[in-house]
Amino acid sequence: MRIFLIGYMGSGKSTLGPELAKALRLHFHDLDKIIEAEAWMSIKDIFRKQGEEAFRIKEREALQKFVAGHDDFVMATGGGTPCFFDNLELMNTCGTTVYLEVEALELFRRLQHQKAERPMISRLGDAALWNRIREHLLVRTAHYEQAALRWDGKRRDIGPLVEMIQTAGSTDASNPG
Repeated sequence: MRIFLIGYMGSGKSTLGPELAKALRLHFHDLDKIIEAEAWMSIKDIFRKQGEEAFRIKEREALQKFVAGHDDFVMATGGGTPCFFDNLELMNTCGTTVYLEVEALELFRRLQHQKAERPMISRLGDAALWNRIREHLLVRTAHYEQAALRWDGKRRDIGPLVEMIQTAGSTDASNPG
């Protein structure tokens, strides 16, 4: 079983992911951490030294390589991962994608306190951050909504999510094509 958590930055993928993996008895992996290990530098440094385009290529390569070598896991992807190349198609084809849906205002509140750790927003003031979130969501939501499952990113009780994933997994297993 391969589970990919998708959604905007701050939607809770890295927080919910380990809990979900534990409940499903799977290993948890964070795509950003995989990229950092392969690049031998932080995401922030990749953005600063090589730019977003180089990062997106590394992200794509890391996703492909990981999927080719692993079968059972929960993975937190980056907020932009499903929006570039054919990453979303790859994730939907070989696993179950779960969109952690969080409204713009809640994302803004969460990200205000996380700017230092996030290279895409680290230098933005509040007004610019609000505009960035709204602009990105206008484009990215169409990608996110192609996920196999949707989950309210404010919910902390993951029991129903585990059931949804298990039901989706058993449906996929009975329909291999």
